[in-house]
Amino acid sequence: MMLAKLAKIALEFKKLETQMSDPVIIADQKRYKQTGQRYQELKPIVQLYEQYQALAGDLNSALELQQESADPELAAEVDQLQTKQAALLDQLKIALLPPDPYAGRNVIVELRAGAGGDEAAIFVGDLYRMYSKYSEAKDWQIELISSSASDAGGFKEIIFAVKGEGAFADLQYESGVHRVQRVPKTESQDRIHTSTITCAILPEAEEVDLVIKDEDLRIDVFRSGGHGGQSVNTTDSAVRITHLRTGMVVSCQDEKSQLKNKQKAMKVLRSRLLLAEEERAAKTAGALRRSQIKTGDRSEKIRTYNYPQNRVTDHRIKKSWNNLAEIIEGHLEPVIEELKLAHQMERLAAG
Repeated sequence: MMLAKLAKIALEFKKLETQMSDPVIIADQKRYKQTGQRYQELKPIVQLYEQYQALAGDLNSALELQQESADPELAAEVDQLQTKQAALLDQLKIALLPPDPYAGRNVIVELRAGAGGDEAAIFVGDLYRMYSKYSEAKDWQIELISSSASDAGGFKEIIFAVKGEGAFADLQYESGVHRVQRVPKTESQDRIHTSTITCAILPEAEEVDLVIKDEDLRIDVFRSGGHGGQSVNTTDSAVRITHLRTGMVVSCQDEKSQLKNKQKAMKVLRSRLLLAEEERAAKTAGALRRSQIKTGDRSEKIRTYNYPQNRVTDHRIKKSWNNLAEIIEGHLEPVIEELKLAHQMERLAAG
């Protein structure tokens, strides 16, 4: 059944390939864009299917030869081809899984200091830099939405958007509690302190995703107390938006413009409401399955950064990396790839 589905996909891909060079479709920019997007979606699946077909042909030839000969080298080749075939089948099953509806979205990242006081705030700054450097390597853009600096360094809270292809697909696994174990610079007796911060990853909501009624909002403006120079503090540019129905409150004061602060606050509020609505609908339908990987639960300890041992441990997949210094500098690829794979295997196991 799966092979029949793959054959159908391969036919659709060839049809799309032809359409991509059709002058009529090229002239219709909207249709051409849609055709191109579908073509790119199917391309990796078709490439895997072609590899599988070629491998199946080699395996059939080897099996026929094996019937005529008891050559041990031939038997070893058959075993090797069968192992490769099984691995390709797993890859194809993963490729055929329904895509995450938010996989192509930008994300909003919220980092907040938890237990640990100043050290937690400093670690918020460390993770902000880590995600910024990872984003820079991926050619994504960072847009600061709001921040509350700590006197000791770092941030009590920082909210920022990450914009770029694959941002949500990669960063969705970062939601939860991040724990750091290290000796603070202010510690005179070299004692290791444990601090925590919370991370929330929200797919950036679009206006068409949900309707927010004006009567459900209370918008307050006030004089900024944050950084930005004297011009920030001399006008009521800061904005606080309260969603009366849910009690959600979002403040933004980093911009000198009241309008820009309002737009940024609405972006965060819309994304929070979208996530809350998705979870509510899933629970109502009885379809919410809390994955061990993509939990989104801000109260769950997901990762520990142990500085004395130069080790990062992700508790969901029970795996450690002994290169903390590199990871904290933005080299997150190995961690994220392991989390992606584990999540995919969970989805396969769930059927």
